[in-house]
Amino acid sequence: MRQIENFNAGWTFREGFDASALQALQTGETVRLPHTAVELPYNYFDERRYQKAFTYQKVLAWQPAFEGKRVSLVFDAAMADAKVYLNGEQIAHHRDGYTPFEIDMTAHLGRDENLLTVHIDGSENPEIPPFGGQIDYLCYAGLYRDVWLKVTTPVAIDNVKVETPDALSEKKSVSARVFLTGDMAKAQNGVLHAKLTDAEGDVLAVAKVTVTGPEALIELQDLEDIRLWEIDDPALYTLALTLETDAGTDTCETRFGFRTVSFQTDGFRLNGRPLKLRGLNRHQSWPHLGYAMGRRGQEKDADILKHELACNIVRTSHYPQSTYFLNRCDEIGLLVFEEIPGWQHMGPDIWKQESIENVRRMITRDWNHPSIIIWGVRINESADDHDFYTETNRLAHELDATRPTGGVRCIEDSELLEDVYTMNDFILGDEEQPGRNAGREFRREQKRVTGLSHDVPYMITEYCGHMYPTKRFDQEQRQAEHVTRHLQMLNAIAGDPAIAGGTGWCMFDYNTHEDFGSGDRICYHGVMDMYREPKFAAYAYASQGDPKNGVVMQPVTFWARGERNIGGVLPLIILTNCDYVELSFGDDAPKRIEPDSATYPHLAHPPVVVDLRSVSQEEFGEWGRIWRDGTVTGYLDGKAVTTMKLPAGPVPTTLEIDPDATRLYAGEKDCVRVILRVRDQGGNILPFFDEPVHLFLDGPGRIVGPDCLSFRGGTAGLYIEAGDEAADLTLRVRAHGFEDQSVTFSVEGARTDG
Repeated sequence: MRQIENFNAGWTFREGFDASALQALQTGETVRLPHTAVELPYNYFDERRYQKAFTYQKVLAWQPAFEGKRVSLVFDAAMADAKVYLNGEQIAHHRDGYTPFEIDMTAHLGRDENLLTVHIDGSENPEIPPFGGQIDYLCYAGLYRDVWLKVTTPVAIDNVKVETPDALSEKKSVSARVFLTGDMAKAQNGVLHAKLTDAEGDVLAVAKVTVTGPEALIELQDLEDIRLWEIDDPALYTLALTLETDAGTDTCETRFGFRTVSFQTDGFRLNGRPLKLRGLNRHQSWPHLGYAMGRRGQEKDADILKHELACNIVRTSHYPQSTYFLNRCDEIGLLVFEEIPGWQHMGPDIWKQESIENVRRMITRDWNHPSIIIWGVRINESADDHDFYTETNRLAHELDATRPTGGVRCIEDSELLEDVYTMNDFILGDEEQPGRNAGREFRREQKRVTGLSHDVPYMITEYCGHMYPTKRFDQEQRQAEHVTRHLQMLNAIAGDPAIAGGTGWCMFDYNTHEDFGSGDRICYHGVMDMYREPKFAAYAYASQGDPKNGVVMQPVTFWARGERNIGGVLPLIILTNCDYVELSFGDDAPKRIEPDSATYPHLAHPPVVVDLRSVSQEEFGEWGRIWRDGTVTGYLDGKAVTTMKLPAGPVPTTLEIDPDATRLYAGEKDCVRVILRVRDQGGNILPFFDEPVHLFLDGPGRIVGPDCLSFRGGTAGLYIEAGDEAADLTLRVRAHGFEDQSVTFSVEGARTDG
């Protein structure tokens, strides 16, 4: 039977690579994967520190279980140019930093100790996508995803593609194309068994076929009482396969869902019903850790997008991302636009051939994820290239005829070879450019973009972003304008039935090359900061969620007389999914104010905008008069459901420690986010609290990054990483003016669910 075990522990890591020393285990640091070659500071660093060679080594001892078996290593990813050696002999070379590769070691293993060496070249090789130009994100070197030791029979199941061709019929079917690997002579007269189970483990159907070659097709038909995979009910099913041959028995499982997707000229449909796509773009990076985040952080990002930001789609800009992230999207009903690596630049023929292989690797890895609804097969924001993109589209359709293709561009009149015209529309704010002399536009008309005389399936894949970079601690007026631009785009997209939807740029701030960002190696383009702490603009998305999933009410203000130009807080945007709000200033009677559906007629939940249409200058007090407390109360169905107190004289009152979880797992490099917040007497974050805070960790774990931080805009973020021992960790926090605070993490043995 198949055995797969985690192979992340006990690697020896060192900077540089010495080909003459491949036969011996070299000295270095003992590390556990996922691992980033260089932990960079939060900002102000030289990214060339990781753009060089690194060496990972590990000893693999011969095991009796290897006898007569196929023994392989599966690398979920390595950044970026990886060569693998076994006992000094090169056995693999993988030139893609984002997709997995499997190495059959059977013929190379000795019956004693075997030395594995992985040479990672972190330089930006111009023959490998996305490199060769300037890139607005970092590609952190290292073995940053999991590695697995896989032991199977000599003939084994390599991959399986599951399709549900009649998902909308009363009786449904499953069609699975199974790909085998190994000595096919031993596969003659083999039998392939399939078992379909639901989420509760109940068996719904079984089937079997005879194996006659390297591929087999197995079908299960006349399935009844099957739930569709929906964003609000993401029903998942498991197909378990058992291969019986003269070489032995092999097994594997894959999850999938029954659903259909289509992009038409009048929008997107999931299972035949219209759905306006509303989401954000996501990079797979974290402070200090770079790309090397494990399961918990990957899953948390999906949860934030779905549950905190009320998104129904995410674009994996600009490369295939972790299967932990995609698995979580499957589980919670978050749609995915996945694309190949690249950013604006196309390299020579060898580069393009690698990019075409990226299409193959991406699709064959991820074709069973019901969350993925479209493949991005064009280099983000690149120029037209008819032959190149004809081939990427052809290959995508050959590999997977169930999903459309898209090609993300930023130029008008770009040749349409894909099924969906996907456009990064950064017109909003373009009027501010010198010499434009144009009025304010929220989005371009489709025919102007495409240059076509007729409508085509169309989606906006980026907007805002670099057009208005905004920090969490920026001045209030800038943050209010940041909010307004996202609202205007959300409203414009929602109001145009010819637009399938949009994914704004972007979910959170990210580290970047020196050519981009704010000069400190950060692009402040997100609606959240790098620690996923929300800016005001995050609530533009959150407020579009159904209040039954959480009431949102966030005034876009620091509630201060003199923070804005001229003074006061008007116009005051209140982001909410309540029916209306009541606002009071000091002891004045509350005033009911309705959402601004006149300005934002297409939003499910328009913001409340308080201005001189609804209050007078005298009511809010003119410059020189006493500034008073504010109270905002939100109502649903005539009942008060939430209240915010806005003190006129805020003072630091509470030091809050907010971990994402306090139950961790040993032996898997489990890493949990912790946010520190300083709040005033009304419970609001103090936006200009920037004092230092000292951190202390007791127990077998570590603080990722420095142990002395400064608050930024009233918050500070950090990660706690569990070690290999199942022992409690206690984080202690010390900041001037507060009693010391602490939180304890219970660290258990390794989890048993993978």
